[in-house]
Amino acid sequence: MNKPVHVSTLLINGHPVAARDDRTILDVAKENGFFIPTLCHFDGLSEVGSCRLCLVEVKGYSRLLPACSAYVHEGMEVVTESETLSEYRRTILEMLFAEGNHVCSVCVSNGHCELQWLAQKLGLDHLTMPYRFPHRNVDASHKQFILDRNRCTLCTRCIRVCEEVENAHNWDVMGRGIRATLVSDLNQPWGATDFCLACGKCVQVCPTGALSEKGRAVGEMIKHRRVFVKDNNSGGSDTASNT
Repeated sequence: MNKPVHVSTLLINGHPVAARDDRTILDVAKENGFFIPTLCHFDGLSEVGSCRLCLVEVKGYSRLLPACSAYVHEGMEVVTESETLSEYRRTILEMLFAEGNHVCSVCVSNGHCELQWLAQKLGLDHLTMPYRFPHRNVDASHKQFILDRNRCTLCTRCIRVCEEVENAHNWDVMGRGIRATLVSDLNQPWGATDFCLACGKCVQVCPTGALSEKGRAVGEMIKHRRVFVKDNNSGGSDTASNT
């Protein structure tokens, strides 16, 4: 038996809002015009809470909660903007920039990159952390697409859209910690795998220039964020887009 859904009243930044208790803080905040930064979240895909950019303060909790996976309840008091949250978010962005090779001026997604946009939005104009300058392989074996691991943030959007929408499961993460990397078909060249259907959904949901179409020059890789997802309530298909 499905759990009954109730409407709860809560406060977000001191403003009262009403929402069903099967909705996350992120959903409710977006619906009511409150900005919460995200990178791994994508509407229509499962939540993993890996980027931690959507952390918010909730009264009664000693730790920050990820808004994408924390559900609302009656009387909840949420703060989405504070000095503490701003510091956490800028630190996370710094680490993402420092651990990869995100040179915007020569990137195919320059001007259309979510990581770049978040840095501008959150006021990150320089790094206080040393760059790691890792050397990661670029996979150009596919006829249509390119994987540049140097620009990958391991948001796993590509993995989830490939498995949950396309039902192909071509992508996965191999390794742990700083050695973790995106791989195709148990670490086979992308162009050699039989799992990839060349649908391009992974390329379109990628927030950076890590996945792109061949033949794109600097700033030319514009992502089309709409992907087909299954509507579990109606049993049919629907479209969802990231905002």
